[in-house]
Amino acid sequence: MSNEIRAIFDRIAPVYDQFNDWLSLGQHRIWKEMAIKWSAAKAGDTCLDLCCGSGDLALSLARRAGTTGKVYGVDFSCNLLTTAKERSQIHYPQFALSWIEADVLNLPFDDNQFDAATMGYGLRNVTDIRRSLQELHRVLKPSTRAAILDFHRPTNHQFRTFQQWYLDHIVVPMAEHMGMKEEYAYISPSLDRFPQGSEQVELAYQVGFTSATHYPIANGMMGILVIIK
Repeated sequence: MSNEIRAIFDRIAPVYDQFNDWLSLGQHRIWKEMAIKWSAAKAGDTCLDLCCGSGDLALSLARRAGTTGKVYGVDFSCNLLTTAKERSQIHYPQFALSWIEADVLNLPFDDNQFDAATMGYGLRNVTDIRRSLQELHRVLKPSTRAAILDFHRPTNHQFRTFQQWYLDHIVVPMAEHMGMKEEYAYISPSLDRFPQGSEQVELAYQVGFTSATHYPIANGMMGILVIIK
């Protein structure tokens, strides 16, 4: 990820969860639980959450993996990782969680290390989506899966129009009110660049995944890519 995007996420760290609520109309927690379920994480697993942000998905993975499992949360924003670590120490001291500042395009893990993986709202922001999927494929054990959740541009014109209106008239003004207009103005361009679900499936197959399915949710404004090594 670029230094510019890293700086944005460092700045928005204090209000990151609140903004996700606004962006998703309060639904992001439901969608994250869907991603956790599709990752097939289970008790005793070693799990990975990429672009972990303030830790929502990683903490949910920890509840699945239990006290015999291990979860690694990876992000490039030290401020978000600090928030995640504080949350885990307060609410989940019984679980084995490690928070690692790293680039998802060059993961500091061995091949075939993880039993399950998730990624929430991160793939859209990486500078090389194919490379990111390649790294994910490398670190997953054979026959395991990952679930990748992100915002999308809907193919339906009406939903697309609504999404843009909501971003322009609700999200960005809220960000401006909190002195963060520039930080959230990047969302529309990032959506325009992001590959559609079918393109994500094709990229997953290209890097070696044996199965890839993209599930559109929220009228195509959101989607989960489920991939199996």
